[in-house]
Amino acid sequence: MQTVTFDSAHIHPFVSPDEFTAVRQEAFTAQQSLFRATCRGNDFLGWLDLPLQADFAGIRQAAEELRACARYLVVIGIGGSYLGARAVIEALSSSFRHPDGEGMQVLFAGHHIGEDYYAELLDFLADKSFALCVISKSGTTTEPAIAFRLLKAYLEQQVGRDEARRRIVAVTDAARGALHDLAQQEGYRTFAIPDNVGGRFSLLTPVGLLPIAAAGFDAEALLAGAAAMRSLCTDCPDNPALRYAAARTALYRKGYSVEILANFHTKLHYVTEWWKQLFGESEGKEHRGIFPAGADFTTDLHSMGQYIQQGPRTLMETVISVSSPCRRMAIPHDPGNLDRLNFLAGMRVDEVNKMAELGTRIAHIDGGVPNMAFRLPELNAHTLGQLFYLFELACGISGCMLGVNPFDQPGVEDYKNNMFALLGKPGYEQASRDIKIKLENSGTL
Repeated sequence: MQTVTFDSAHIHPFVSPDEFTAVRQEAFTAQQSLFRATCRGNDFLGWLDLPLQADFAGIRQAAEELRACARYLVVIGIGGSYLGARAVIEALSSSFRHPDGEGMQVLFAGHHIGEDYYAELLDFLADKSFALCVISKSGTTTEPAIAFRLLKAYLEQQVGRDEARRRIVAVTDAARGALHDLAQQEGYRTFAIPDNVGGRFSLLTPVGLLPIAAAGFDAEALLAGAAAMRSLCTDCPDNPALRYAAARTALYRKGYSVEILANFHTKLHYVTEWWKQLFGESEGKEHRGIFPAGADFTTDLHSMGQYIQQGPRTLMETVISVSSPCRRMAIPHDPGNLDRLNFLAGMRVDEVNKMAELGTRIAHIDGGVPNMAFRLPELNAHTLGQLFYLFELACGISGCMLGVNPFDQPGVEDYKNNMFALLGKPGYEQASRDIKIKLENSGTL
């Protein structure tokens, strides 16, 4: 089996081997607390066993039925309700994909409140056959709820209410909530989000698996990859998830409070976006936690490279690269050689990329940036499943070592409460008065 590998050798100029060994023992204890369900937030550990439990038959059937009735699928969700699926779909798609292949073209909505975006989306869908996959445990989260209202009404206007029912799938709570009740009332096909799985850990539930399967990609291989990584991590006390959690924690204790996840493959941008939510929402509590930042290299070396190289020494860097690209392309010889690149003639583009990666890592380490690296042997569903499960487990271990509950997100409610008060939502009358007084006193109004 081709396995995702992790290299932490280049943290040792910054963390001694003895210090790392001590932290690694703490990480082992934290991992045990996860699998034994003795950690904080242990009522949200269902994600640990998802690779072994997924019932894929219903998802496969739903994906086939959606593909039979529409060419486009609009996935409506925010945060963990869309980032994982988008990360996998973007990683496995052609960079210039057109919906003429086996799977549906997947579009995304409900992840912001952008009026121009929704107007343009409806314009785009005006002459297209499309279906909706709405994802929300409650059905009342503002961003996806607005998007679903708009798109549901538009779909019903296009094809009628009866046909729209066939083209709408709801992924929601198994027994309660506004979306659950609406789906029951309208007769939509539904899939349940397990009660013991939080949104940012939900990729291997119908939240991620259904859109990925509808897009024509091998969601079962994604599960198999996650299962392989789970087996590796439970059988081996020195596994890559544990070592990654230990390395980043050891560096955090040395004052490195920002982690840059830098990819050297253009299709991994949304893997970084998913990772940012996973670690940011899990660790950023009680005035603790590593700030997760992302970069696409070599692109961002021409914008952020100077800061990384010579800015404050609070940064650690984790690199993701792919050993073997799916395609081969060599650099041609040019008789004029005005760009003076004939020394690269005959070399594969990826060979240049690999030397850019190596040169960057050497420069950043020499400049005082601790460096860690993940390498995927190939970019496919199986290796992505390994990587996602590895990150989830490492996040749980890191959060436990940090002393926070990695599985809640109480701070997210603060902006929502202010927004509801400002919008005049029923039940927020006193909060509305309080916030208006606060704004008047600050001179904002």
